[in-house]
This record gives sequence, C-alpha cells and structure tokens, in this order.
Amino acid sequence: MKKPPTSFHPPRLLFSEGDITQKGYEKKRAKLLASYIPHLPNVDLSLPDVQLSPSHSADPSPSPEAPGPSTSSASKHHRAHRSGGARDDRYRSDIHTEAVQAALAKHKEEKMALPMPTKRRSAFVQSPIDTCTPPDTSSASEDEGSLRRKAALSAVLAQNLQSPDYWINRSVQSSSTSSSASSTLSHGEPKTQPQPQLQPAASVLADVLAHTRIENSVPPDVTSSTPQERGSRVDLPPAVRGMSRGQSRSSMLDTADGVPVNSRVSTKIQQLLNTLKRPKRPPLSEFFLDDSEEIVEVPQPDPNTPKPEGRQIIPVKGEPLGVVSNWPPALQAALARWGATQAKSPALTALDITGKPLYTLTYGKLWSRSLKLAYTLLNKLGTKTDPVLQPGDRVALVYPNSDPGMFWVAFYGCLLAEVIPVPIEVPLSRQDAGSQQLGFLLGSCGVSLALTSEVCLKGLPKTPNGEIIQFKGWPRMRWVVTDTKYLTKPSKDWQPHIPTANTDTAYIEYKASKEGTVMGVAVSKISMLTHCQALTQACNYCEGETLVNVLDCKKDMGLWHGVLTSVMNRIHTITVPYAVMKACPMSWVQRVHIHKARVALVKCRDLHWAMMAHKDQKDTNLSSIRMLIVADGANPWSVSSCDAFLNVFQSHGLKPEVICPCATSPEALTVAIRRPGARGAPLPARAILSMGGLSHGVIRVNTEDKNSALTVQDVGHIMPGALMCIVKPDGPPQLCKTDEIGEIVINSRAGGTMYYGLPGVTKNTFEVIPVNQAGAPIGEIPFSRTGLLGFVGPGSLVFVVGKIEGLLMVSSRRHNADDLVATALAVEPVKTVYRGRIAVFSVTVFYDERIVIVAEQRPDASEEDSFQWMSRVLQAIDSIHQVGLYCLALVPANTLPKTPLGGIHICETKQNFLEGNLHPCNILMCPHTCVTNMPKPRQKQPVDVGPASMLVGNLVAGKRIAQATGRELGVVEDQDLIRKHQFLSEALQFRAQTDPDHVLYVLLNAKGVAVCTATCAQLHKRAEKITATLMERGGLNTGDNVVLLYPPGIDLIAAFYGCLYAGVIPVTVRPPHPQNLAATLPTVRMIIDVSKAACILTTQPLMRILRSREAAASVNVKTWPTIIDTDDLPRKRPPHIYKPPTAEMLAYLDFSVSTTGMLTGVKMSHAAVSTLCRSIKLQCELYSSRQIAICLDPYCGLGFVLWCLSSVYSGHQSILIPPLELESSLALWLSTLSQYKIRDTFCSYSVMELCTKGLGTQTEMLKARGLNLSCVRSCVVIAEERPRLSLTQSFSKLFKDLGLSSRAVSTAFGSRVNLAICLQGTAGPDPSTVYVDMKSLRHDRVRLVERGAPQSLPLMESGTILPGVRVIIVNPETRGPLGDSHLGEIWVNSPHSASGYYTIYGEESLQADHFNTRLSFGEPHTLWARTGYLGFIKRTELLDASGDRHDALFVVGSLDETLELRGLRYHPIDIETSVSRAHRSIAESAVFTWTNLLVVVAELSGSEQEALDLVPLVTNVVLEEHHLIVGVVVIVDPGVIPINSRGEKQRMHLRDSFLADQLDPIYVAYNM
Repeated sequence: MKKPPTSFHPPRLLFSEGDITQKGYEKKRAKLLASYIPHLPNVDLSLPDVQLSPSHSADPSPSPEAPGPSTSSASKHHRAHRSGGARDDRYRSDIHTEAVQAALAKHKEEKMALPMPTKRRSAFVQSPIDTCTPPDTSSASEDEGSLRRKAALSAVLAQNLQSPDYWINRSVQSSSTSSSASSTLSHGEPKTQPQPQLQPAASVLADVLAHTRIENSVPPDVTSSTPQERGSRVDLPPAVRGMSRGQSRSSMLDTADGVPVNSRVSTKIQQLLNTLKRPKRPPLSEFFLDDSEEIVEVPQPDPNTPKPEGRQIIPVKGEPLGVVSNWPPALQAALARWGATQAKSPALTALDITGKPLYTLTYGKLWSRSLKLAYTLLNKLGTKTDPVLQPGDRVALVYPNSDPGMFWVAFYGCLLAEVIPVPIEVPLSRQDAGSQQLGFLLGSCGVSLALTSEVCLKGLPKTPNGEIIQFKGWPRMRWVVTDTKYLTKPSKDWQPHIPTANTDTAYIEYKASKEGTVMGVAVSKISMLTHCQALTQACNYCEGETLVNVLDCKKDMGLWHGVLTSVMNRIHTITVPYAVMKACPMSWVQRVHIHKARVALVKCRDLHWAMMAHKDQKDTNLSSIRMLIVADGANPWSVSSCDAFLNVFQSHGLKPEVICPCATSPEALTVAIRRPGARGAPLPARAILSMGGLSHGVIRVNTEDKNSALTVQDVGHIMPGALMCIVKPDGPPQLCKTDEIGEIVINSRAGGTMYYGLPGVTKNTFEVIPVNQAGAPIGEIPFSRTGLLGFVGPGSLVFVVGKIEGLLMVSSRRHNADDLVATALAVEPVKTVYRGRIAVFSVTVFYDERIVIVAEQRPDASEEDSFQWMSRVLQAIDSIHQVGLYCLALVPANTLPKTPLGGIHICETKQNFLEGNLHPCNILMCPHTCVTNMPKPRQKQPVDVGPASMLVGNLVAGKRIAQATGRELGVVEDQDLIRKHQFLSEALQFRAQTDPDHVLYVLLNAKGVAVCTATCAQLHKRAEKITATLMERGGLNTGDNVVLLYPPGIDLIAAFYGCLYAGVIPVTVRPPHPQNLAATLPTVRMIIDVSKAACILTTQPLMRILRSREAAASVNVKTWPTIIDTDDLPRKRPPHIYKPPTAEMLAYLDFSVSTTGMLTGVKMSHAAVSTLCRSIKLQCELYSSRQIAICLDPYCGLGFVLWCLSSVYSGHQSILIPPLELESSLALWLSTLSQYKIRDTFCSYSVMELCTKGLGTQTEMLKARGLNLSCVRSCVVIAEERPRLSLTQSFSKLFKDLGLSSRAVSTAFGSRVNLAICLQGTAGPDPSTVYVDMKSLRHDRVRLVERGAPQSLPLMESGTILPGVRVIIVNPETRGPLGDSHLGEIWVNSPHSASGYYTIYGEESLQADHFNTRLSFGEPHTLWARTGYLGFIKRTELLDASGDRHDALFVVGSLDETLELRGLRYHPIDIETSVSRAHRSIAESAVFTWTNLLVVVAELSGSEQEALDLVPLVTNVVLEEHHLIVGVVVIVDPGVIPINSRGEKQRMHLRDSFLADQLDPIYVAYNM
C-alpha cells in the first residue's frame, strides 16, 4: 500500500478549543486511521483552486472488500462483479450512497423521535396498483440527475438501523454515552450559519467510520454546557424511552403541565416539544428593539465563510474554427448535394418498438420528400394570390419521437420553403402539464399552422364532432398532414431558393425557464451552419460515418448532432426512440455493435439502463466507438454513471478515452465538449470539491470531510471559434475570480440569437457585456448567458457544477436541486418512492427560500416506512448539505404533473403545492429547523418605572389618558314612574293597571305567524299564577334560587316576573337539546348544581326529558330539585306580591360559559337592572309606541335583558324571533323586519352569518317577493367580542339591494362584569373603522396606519358608550391608566355593573379583584370593574350629541384568550383569519397553545384527499403574516370546532377535546 502523501496544508492543531466533541474525536480518529486506508496520491497542480486527481482507467480488480461497499473517492475502484439481479440495482451511485450511509450511521443511536402524524384510516385510498408507474417507466425525467444513483444503502441500513423499535431501544440502552453525538453533523468548521455542503463523493473514510463504529466507543459529550452546534439529534421523550413506537402512540399516561392526560396526542406533542428543545441554528444575534420596524433576524456574516482569493479570470478562447474549402454555403445546400450525388446513401434508420429496424431513409428520398413538402407548403395550401404561408412564417412541428423520418422531412421541408420550423412536443390531453406554457410559446412566435403526421393526428384528442380540441392557452391552429401521399410533386420549373446562410432565423427551439414559461430560442441560418461546422471540427466527424442517437431529435444535442451536423457530413444516423429504450434498454448498445457505429449520443440514464440489462448480452462489442458523447455530462452526478458504464463495458471493447461529456444550453447551443483522447494517454483529471465551499460559490479542494465532497469531471474545452467568461450569476455580470463559481457566458457565431418575440428578456440573456471589479465593461463584444454554473480548471478545461434553474438560494447560500435529489435517493428509496419521480424546488416564505421535496410514493409502502424514509431524508440532507428541509411530501403514484418525455414538471408541481392542489398522502413539515431568520423573542422589560412616572411621561409627550364616558343618565321625563318603581316587578304592575291592553310581546314561529302575544295585563296575570304555584308547591324561602328552563318565548318572561313577585331569584338556563342530551344536559346540571337551585320551572315536554332514560345516561336524574311544570296552572292569585326592602337586593343571576370554557354566574341587583334598562331606553330612544325585533338567545347577557326586561321597563313592543326557527326558514328575520317596518332590530353574529351564507345568493328572489329593508335604521349585533368587520360588511353589501342602509349595521359590547358597555344608539355618530399595525399590536401598542398598508388590521368601533358608563384603558399588570397609543384592559365604572360573581364558596378575592378594583394611582377612590377584554380608545374627528369630539372604544379581544408566544401577544382571531384565507376548503379554524406550541385546527369542507394540502399552506400563512411557527396542524370535519350560542368559538373546549383525543381528526401533522 502506498503511504498517504504529506499534506500541503500547514498542520492543524490537533485540538482546537472546545473540540473534544464527537467531531473532534472523529477527526482525530481519521488521522490515526489514515495510513491504513487505500488512497491515491493527490496531485496538487499549483492552482490553489482545484485539487485534481488523475482518475485511472477503471481497474477491473475489485479493491479489498471492506465490510460494505468499499470505494475510494479518488480512484473509483468500482466492483467488477455487479449484482445485476434486481431491476432496481440499475441506478447505482456508490459514491453517493456511502456519504448518505455515513451520515445516517451517525444517527444510528439517535433515532429522531419525531411524532408520527396521525391519519384517519378512511383518508387517502392509495391509487390501485395497476395504475402505478412500473419501475422501468419511472425514470424518464429529462433532467436525469435524479435517476443516476441507486442506493446500496439497504443492506447497511438493515445492519445499522434495523427496525424503529431497535433504534429507539438502542438509544435507551446506551443513552448515557452513545446518544451524545450531538454535534457529529457539523462538518469541521465552527459555524454560525448552516454550512450547506453540496454532494458527497465516496470516501473510504466514510466507510471505515460507518462500519468500524463500536457500540459505545463514542466519547461522552462534554459540550452540553456549551451551546451545542446545530442539533440534529432529537432527544427521546422520557415517555417513549424503552418502548416500542406502537405502544408509545396509544396507551400512555403522560403529564402536561402536571395534568395527567391519557392520550396519544399529548405524547406526540411531548415528543414534538422534545424535538424542539434543541438549539436552533444559526445562533441568533442579539436583536429586537421594541416597536422596531425590523422583522427578520439578519444573520451576522460568519468570519469563517470561504471567500474567493484568486485573480480576476481572463476570457478563455476556443481553438480557431478551421475553414474547409468544400463546406456548403448553407445547410440546405449540403442536403441538395448529397440528395443528388449520394442518393442511395442511408441518412436515417428508424427502429420499431422491439428495437428492429423499421425503415431506412436515403439521402435521395430525404431530399425528394423535403422538396415535395416545401413545394406543397408554398403553393398548395392557399390560392396563388393568397398563399397561407409566406417565407419567414413560423410553423409548429408536432411529431412523436417514434417517427423521426417524418420529422426530418418536415424540418428540411420547412428550411427549403424558407419558413421557420418550431418543433414542439405532441400534446396528449387538454390539461397537459405545461400545455398552457406551450401556448405562450406558439403565441409569442405567432404560429398558426401545425405540421403533423396522419398517425399522430389520429391520436390527438378530438371534440365530439371530430375536430381537434382547442388546447388550453393555445392560439387557433390549422393542422396540415405531411405524409407523402398528401404531398404534390413540384413542377419541372420549380426550384427551391437556397440563399447563402445569413442572419435570418432558421429554426426556433423551445426552452422552459425555471418559472415554467416556455420561450423560443431563435437560431439564425448562419449560427446553424457555424454550429454544425464547429461540431464537425470538435468531434472530427467524417463523411459516411455511422452515429447512434438515443436523444430526442426535436431539440438540443439530438437535433444538433443527429439531424443537422449528420446531414452536413453525410452521416448515417440510427435513432433509438425513448419508447424502444423502455422496452429494450440494451437496444442502443446492440445497434452500435451491429452497425459498428463510430459515434453514440446518449444521456447518463441510457448508460444505466444498458448496464442494468447487459448480463443478457454476451457478445456485444463496442470497440468501434471512437466517441461516446454524454449529453448531460455537465451534471455533477454524471461522473459515477460514466465510471460504472466503463467498468462494465471495458471488457466489451469500450475504450476509456472515448467517453466525452459535454455541456450545452438552449441559448448558447454547445458550450464545451471533451475531445476523444489518444489511446493510452492519461485521462483528464477530476476536481474533488468541498460542498461547503460550493455553497458559498467558492472552489475549495475537499480535504476534511469526504462525505461532503463533490467529484466533478470536466466537459472538455470550449467550442472552436468561441470565447468564454465566468461572471457572477446575480447582479451585474462582473467577472469572477479564478477560484469562484459563476455563470458561464459565451460569445460565438454558433449560438442562439434571441428569444423569439420577447425583446426584453433577450437583452438580459443574449447581450451581456461582462464588467471588471471596478464595474467597467471589458470590451464591446456581447456574450450570451448559458444558465450553467461552473469554473475553468487547469489547462482551460471547463467544469460545470450545476444549472441556474436548479439553484436554490437559502440564507444566501447556494444549493443544487440535483444534489438534493441524489441525496434523497440514496436513502433506501426502493420500498418507499419511485426513483426519477421526485421534484425539488424552493418557495419563498418569510423572507427566505425554503426547500420542498415532493416524491411519488409506491402503493405498497406502509405509513411507517414512508415516515421513516422521510425522517432519514431529513437527516441525510441536514448532515451532508447542512441545510434544513421545509417540507417533504409524498403523493400517490402517477399524480405528479409530467413533462412530455415523462419527467416531472417541476413548475407545475410547485404551482400545485402553493395552490393546495398537490393532494399528498404523507407530509412532513420542518419549519422549526429550517426557519432560522425569526426575530429574537421579546424579553418583557422589568417594570422599574412606576406607573405614575409613565403617566407624567405620557402627558409630557402630549398623549392623552385613554378614557371615555357615555352621556349623563340625567333626569328622565316620566320621573314619577322611576321614583315609584325602582323595581321591574313594580313597573309591570304599574303598566298592567294603567295600560292593560298594550301588547308588549309578540312571538313568531318559523312561518312568521304570531303564535303568542302578551299584553301588559296578560303578562302580569300569568306571572301571578306562577307566583301562587311557587308559593304552594315549591316550599321556597325568600332569596332562594329558581332555575327557569324554557325554550325562547313568552313563558320564559312570565316565569321570570313570577319569580320576582315571589321574592325568589330567577336563573335562566338554556334547555338541553333533545337530540344531543349527552353534550348539552351536563351543562344544565352543572348550572343547577352551582347555583344551588331549590326548584326548576319548566314546560311539560322538558320535564319529561329531564326524567327520561336517555337523560339518566348522562346525569343523575334522581337528584333533581323540585320540578314544576307551568303549562296548565290553576287560576290563583298570590296572597301578596313581594317587594324587596332595598334596591341593592339581588334581582337575578346571569350564568354564562365564556369562550375559555369558564362557567360564571354574575349577580344583578335591582338597582343595576333599572339603570341598565334606563340607559338602553335613552340610547335607543325606546318608548311605548315603538316596535323592535329581537332575534337572539334569551339566556344571558344583553340578549336576556332585551328579551325579558327592556320592554317591561320602556313599554315598547318586542317582536321575538327564536334563532332556532331560522334554521328551517332562513328569511324569517329579514321578512319580519320588512313586514312590520321595524326601525330597530337586535341579532347575534350566528344569525347574521346564517343570513349571509344562506341568503346571499337569493337577494333577487327576496326582492321579487317584495322584501324591503329600507325601514331599518339600526341593526345591532349583540356580542362579547371584537366586532366581526368582514361579516358585518358582507351583510351590509349583500342586502344593500334590498334597501338596507350601509350605516344601519353596528355592534354592541358587553362582558361578564357589565352586560352592556357599548350599544350603537340613534343619536351618536356612525361607528368608525381604523386600521392598526399588527406588529405594534403584538407589543401592546396602537399605531394607526393607512388602509391597505402591509400587516394592517381593520377594527370597528364597538358602538357608542352607554349613558352613565365610564371606560378607562389600564395596564393589566401595573394597574395604571394608559395613554391612548397603548393596548390595555378595558375597565368600566357604571351603576349597572354586576355586583359580583355568584360562586359556591363565594371567593371574595376573585370578586373584589374583578368588580371593585382601584387604579394604582390617578383616581384612587373610583371603583372599577375589570372586563377582561383588551382594547384602546381613540378620539375621532366626529362630534357626539353634546357637540364634543367623540371618543371611540375599540375592542381587540379577550385577555384570557390571548396567546403569549415569543414574548408577544397574539389574538387567536387574527391567526384564524389568515388560516381561513389559506385555502378554499378551510371552512373554519381555531387556534390555541399547548405548552409553547401553537396548534391550528382547521375544518375541511372539501374532499378528504385535500386534507394534507392544508398543512403547508396553513404553516406558510401563519409564518408569513404572524411570524410564528405552527407546531401542530389538525384537520377535522366541518362542525367539529365548538361554538356557543353567541357564535363564539370555544377554543378551550376544543383544546381539551384535542388533548383527550376526542376529535376524530382526519389528519394531525406535527411540524418539526
């Protein structure tokens, strides 16, 4: 064995500070092992940029077998005896596989404890096996980069990783030592930024490390006290230690915040949290100023980033283009010459599907047919005076690959007719991927005529009457069939015009850009001819040679060599179409053997296929080949294909020096090609580059970690007659340094001239003038951009490392899509995905590119397999490329959009991903690991400054204290009524005496018929009967609580007054839902128990339900208090009617479940009730001649006050519409308003939403029925939340046609402590709307912005503050008043505030805190009630009734519901609004936090296959708009999110159900 060479680099210190980590240990061990590893001398060719190693001809003797595939990256000793057995062994890239193995081996004991997503079993039925792509068709992507690497991983992974259970258990047994390899994934350099490293070349070292790892040989991790570098390990949650994954998912008792939760959901969340405990990378610099405009964390430049150090590159000249005397003046002239002089000479042989020759076209036939076609096109399509085609017109050529003869004739026929051929793919269906873009090409080229063959025309999709369908996005086309029988022989005197080649366009070749647009590159006649001459010189073509062409002859190399240059040199071309290759992969090798072909034109995929099938062919001989042109040799991964092919076929006569990789681009045509070497001369050197360097655009020889090396072969020298530079790919075209990667630009007469019909884009691509460091142009000559990234090596050899269109820029580092595909495919892909059906692209989310990988999953892959494969791909990419994946999605087989040649249509796939049309069956999002530019969480400042000094500061700054007051309650006109009757019970008696027949209440049914009315006297008498019954049967004492259990109606009102007359305290409770007792009855039971009710008043049907067997299933029915039904009461009068001794006595209890799931009852005194009614009377101008309509639930809050109390106090008539009736008759409420000409109406959001959704489309019909809402002056939504602006606006807009005034709709605001704080009355100004900056709002600041400003949130005022009410905005922590630019808690002072909570134990502290609180300074004597809602006050320009400027109160949200995330305050409704906008199928959404994870629950209204589409869209939108990472996305059925009677979401109920695993979700995704 050779001694390893001494390194040219100064020896590193063995240990740098803090380096005794896994990494340091590996480094040291590598040094010790180095001398025992077979290694070739690395020759340093004095260029600091590239280290080259001569690659020896593949040596058939295998290297000594190491315990795994042993391959040296420098020497490429490939195994001589390949396992040619299984079909899937065909794509072998040992180089790559090993790097991935080594990376995964590092994770051996560190099984990523990712929570597996949960999926409902019914979801996603996989497509049946027969529709799936069979393995051999899966590999036709045009960019075959993805195909070339077979993973030899499976065996090693089997050894290392065994089953997931094994992996978990291992990490448990050896957790003390072996799971400490936390930093093994950082390669060498200390990083503050993720170092992407492009792709690995094989290294023996990797092998030795992967296979000689002894179980506990990893040193203990001593870095735990120092901040870890990128953690790529995930600690197993304690819950999962020592358990198989199956168990961990089902039967585990875990604790969340000390609360035992028996559910698999919480275990998974725990797992997720553990995943997230590791530090993010890069470490965030200190950042975040309060109120700062900056959002994004700007990564600090890393001092260790490699920088280019070479001198500026000098343009490289190709050899001069020789002049040969007999070269034709134009390409058509060459055809004319051979057609006349060599008519019998074969020009083209086409094969049938079995690979046998089908026909041979001679030069004579080719000439005569092309002549006929040219004549027909010019003379037979129109009339003499009005020909259809003129010279210079563009014509589409639509021919399948399997019929090259027809294509050749059409192409040359067009050249002879001087029309411009535009070859395109055959469109197979109306919805073909990219057919719209092809339409764009045809449009931009002005094509209106298409030539095709009869067979092809028959296969095109037709309309029912037999016409060819109009393809999506295409211009109108006329189709012309060019089969010989339809052509006309030219007349004797007709000769085609063959001018000397000039700058007119000869043909147009299509090209798809990264964005998916298809453009046409125009090639002039002189360029076409010069390119053929340059290829002839470079490839040394001779007249009469034979060439085998496997490429598509419509474009690129297949056209340039196989159609154009071959005719120029009278070459015999044998075309092997794609379909033949699928059926018989060896066919091209057999053709070379049979025809003794001198040149073959292939792609790497064809090398693979031939290798795979070669064992059937003993007698093939390839010694005739002098040039094997590898069309995609510029792909960095081609090197392993070429080596492997040589390895297999060297014994069949293939000479090592004939393999000629080349680099091409649609714009510059051929850029460079390797010329065949002399027999026995050393082969060209290879560059072994560091991926870390490449990702920074710098060429560095990879010395440190062979796992992250990229071995690149050269693509020879540039074309004869060309001039080449390397310029920076972005920004001005500045020349690169010699050790810098840039875009190759070419100046040559043999390149494309423009994008046809697109002058703007042309200028940036075809007319680039490079500039030097100072920015001055280096000359006059324009260059064309090639779209290839590369550099010039020693001896002016060209190296290509990627394409601009495959470039992914993440955190200002470059990654190559092909490289990522290769890594993904080296992770035992066979079981899970199809090779070659994988797409890698980036999407911009939150100010950076994020990498997405989409692959097609095999139908037989299990959930577990897929999930495991996905987690390993994450690890491998993370480890090798040092970049995090944002999303990995698997879709069912055959569902990705295809390009015409069977590859994946990347653009369309990306479009589908962003629009939510991808329909994945498995998805893994990893925003936590890859989003590294999040702002630093805000640290709450310690409050050193006292609230008083803040107040003074505000005053000095000219900010006013945020407070507002309603008008005075003042003196009322019926003074005597109030003085006499400070109790509602007295008011009713007074009305019954003075105005007995005045109708107070009208109750409507679903048909709009008044089923029940109550005059003052009737209501009073009814109440008396109930009082008498209560006194007789109830055995009650004064002040006992009585539950009223009634459907919405007049019985409820009578029972309420009956209780007041009897001196007992009524408690109204919503009756249980008979169809859903299990869910609704426990709440009833709870209120009855909590309120310690002595008696229940109800109706007969409800009484039966309470005692039924169904009820017994959910509550104990034996312990109900006394139940009295009030349906048929005897006519009795009570002996006396109770009068409370003071107005401070309790009138009733108001029980309600808040949105956070808290059941609270508040005490309302008689005084509060009277002042509240009086306040409403003043605000809404209510008196006895008025009518109002109420469509609300009458059980609590302001709804109850309006339904039961207000009419009795003010004497107006209330028309009662139970909201439930709307379900059977949507228009009931609106038609009532119209029929009764109501001026004031009150409703809830749920009613408004029902009308908006249900009647929105029927306004015309309603109008026809005579519905007219112009009478409505105010329509008030009663709510305890932020006004739903979008809903009220939609409602106003929809019903504007029915006469509804845009000013009518407004909202009210009440809370538990004060049932009515705001209510838009008749006198005040219209409610105003402001736009506030959401970023500031998260910091509790209020900054007004213009409408439409980014990050703006529209808020509507919550109605005018009621008379007698004072409101102030307070800091909930310091309890000091705030200025009006702050968001704070709304505190209220008012005579109608509730007097306290009614609780079993009378928690006085709670009560005092909420109901009688003092400010910490300012007004120390006033008592305030805390509403628990956040809001702010703004002084508007409007004037109120008294002529002062109006102070508007804006409610932002409930304090209990706010989410504290990253030190900022978020309101769930804002996140939910964004989520609901993310996809058309999201019906409703809700968010909550669990520990510090944000959980989003979305209701899916579409089909279940769309469920997984929502996951990335929801994650994207929350990240973009709120700068938060979603931890868990839960997709559920419509109607799962619980909503209370006011239409508010019960997020805490939802959270409890989720944690208790009761939601039956369609899908739960745990974002990592």
